[in-house]
Amino acid sequence: MDVEANQAKQIINDNNNDCAKVNSNSTIDDSIPHSSLSVDTALPFPLMSPRIIELCKDLFRKWAKLDDSCFSVETVSGGITNLLLKVSVKEESGDNVAVTVRLYGPNTEYVIDRERELQAIKYLSAAGFGAKLLGVFGNGMVQSFINARTLTPLDMRKPKLAAEIAKQLRRFHQVEIPGPKEPQLWVDMFKFFEKASVLWFEDPDKQRIYETISFKEVHTEATQLKSIHLVPIKGRYYMFIVSENFCSHAVRFDFRLHVNSCKTSTLSLFI
Repeated sequence: MDVEANQAKQIINDNNNDCAKVNSNSTIDDSIPHSSLSVDTALPFPLMSPRIIELCKDLFRKWAKLDDSCFSVETVSGGITNLLLKVSVKEESGDNVAVTVRLYGPNTEYVIDRERELQAIKYLSAAGFGAKLLGVFGNGMVQSFINARTLTPLDMRKPKLAAEIAKQLRRFHQVEIPGPKEPQLWVDMFKFFEKASVLWFEDPDKQRIYETISFKEVHTEATQLKSIHLVPIKGRYYMFIVSENFCSHAVRFDFRLHVNSCKTSTLSLFI
């Protein structure tokens, strides 16, 4: 078992006896620590860091009595709908561990089903994809930190690596996750459309630009696209590819390819 997996397992085990129980309708395991705390993403970083440390202490029992000086918080690039932070901790044993804190972006809950996301992460993580879910709080989650680098366009041009990505994506989409099988793209798109079509801006210039958008036309085209997106291949398989397959969604380390479960869960590639 690799270092990140060992650290994740240890953090979870240390909290099993004391973690808060969530309601029976939640997709979160009882073994996963839960905190009611939230962190304002609009805070300047110097003010945000102490709140992140407070959050980690609240979530993980073994860190509760550590001095704040034992924690180091830094931002991580690559988030699209989330603010990503790396928290490094020097434990009483002298071990240095790190976790990733994901703060949900403002208003993203209107278009992203966070309960569904948490459910997917649980099953994808068990199948070996992405970081381990370590804790959940008011407006985000804590996961194991993966030491890796994101792929570059040059990496993606390498035939062997491209083949490995396709292989892993196929395995990724074979993971059985309870719930609707329809690609979430359409659900998210129409949720976004519903919110976007009734906006109003105080800034007259923004409002004027906004009023030039024909939402009726956009809705008609989206509906038509949804009706034709599945194309039979040899009468058995279906292929649907969206442009969100960014190279930064896959990372490579320890001679293995790991797909970031949070981001690639929005992909709709079936092969």
